[in-house]
Amino acid sequence: MNTIHKAKLLQKRRWRIRKKVTGTAVRPRLSVKFSAKNIYAQAINDDAGTTSVFLSSLDAELRKQKLKANIAGAKILGAAFAEKAKAAGVTTVVFDRNGARYHGKVKVFADAAREAGLVF
Repeated sequence: MNTIHKAKLLQKRRWRIRKKVTGTAVRPRLSVKFSAKNIYAQAINDDAGTTSVFLSSLDAELRKQKLKANIAGAKILGAAFAEKAKAAGVTTVVFDRNGARYHGKVKVFADAAREAGLVF
């Protein structure tokens, strides 16, 4: 399979998920994205089109820990995101895996966020 074909399949998975998963002011969408080197997570209110909470492995405090886009980094970032979300008043979210399969680092991120107090 060539790269263009894989990208099209990924986009189709994203669209399929986004048909079912939408965020509101009460229950925003927790979107998580793993790039080759970093992890990005944000809580999005789709009704207003705004992001209420954003955290990535490029954050100043997390950059000191030298997080990578692996299972260990996902666990730390998931817990840190949950703490930041709770401080911003977000307690329940809808999880958006952004086209990735729900296993490995995506599952570890979700479990760490749940353990730290987010409900989804």
